Amino acid sequence: MEFVIASRNAHKIKELEAILRESLGDVKLLSLDEAGIHGEIEEDGETFRENALIKARAAATSGKAGIGDDSGLCVTALGGAPGVYSARFAGEHGDDAANNQKLQDELLGKSDRSAHFTSAVACVFPDGREIVVEGKTEGVILTEARGQGGFGYDPYFFYEPLGKTFSELTAEEKNAVSHRGKAVRALAAKLAEKGKI
Repeated sequence: MEFVIASRNAHKIKELEAILRESLGDVKLLSLDEAGIHGEIEEDGETFRENALIKARAAATSGKAGIGDDSGLCVTALGGAPGVYSARFAGEHGDDAANNQKLQDELLGKSDRSAHFTSAVACVFPDGREIVVEGKTEGVILTEARGQGGFGYDPYFFYEPLGKTFSELTAEEKNAVSHRGKAVRALAAKLAEKGKI
C-alpha cells in the first residue's frame, strides 16, 4: 500500500512509515520528490488541521492517497503561541536555536510554563475523501536544555510521566508518547476501518 507524504524529510518519512506499519502492515511512503511533485507547498492555514489538509491535498495530486501533517508547540502563558508558527517563531524557518531563545525570552518571569505539542495528520484520497486526526502531548517548558536527541523544542519540553525531555527519550519512547505518534496511530486506526483504503 503506497501513500505520498507531503515531505522531503527522510527522517520524518521513516518515522511515520514505521508507526503506520504497526497497524497496517506493508506500507510505503513516497516523498514529494519520489512522486514527481516539485516546488514548495504554501502552508497558509490558520490551524494545524488546515495546514495538514493543504499538504495532503497537494500530495494527492500524484494520483495516490496523500498524507500531510502539521504540528507545533502551544504554550499556555503565551496564549497558545508559537502554534502554527512554531518552526518560524523567531523569524527564519527552522532556526531551532533562535526559536528556543525567543521562547525562553517570552517566558521570562512567567510562573506557568505548561505547554503541549499538537499534531494534525490528514489523508486525502484521489476520489476526494478526507480524514483528519489530531494528537496532543502535555508537558512543561524547562529553563535549560536537556538531552542530545530530537529537534526543535524537544530539549526544553519536559514530559512528566517519564521524567525526561523529548530530547532525552529514545526514538521508540518518543514515538510511543508523542503528539505525532498519537495522531499517526489514530490515522492508521481509521484507515484500517472497513473500506477506507
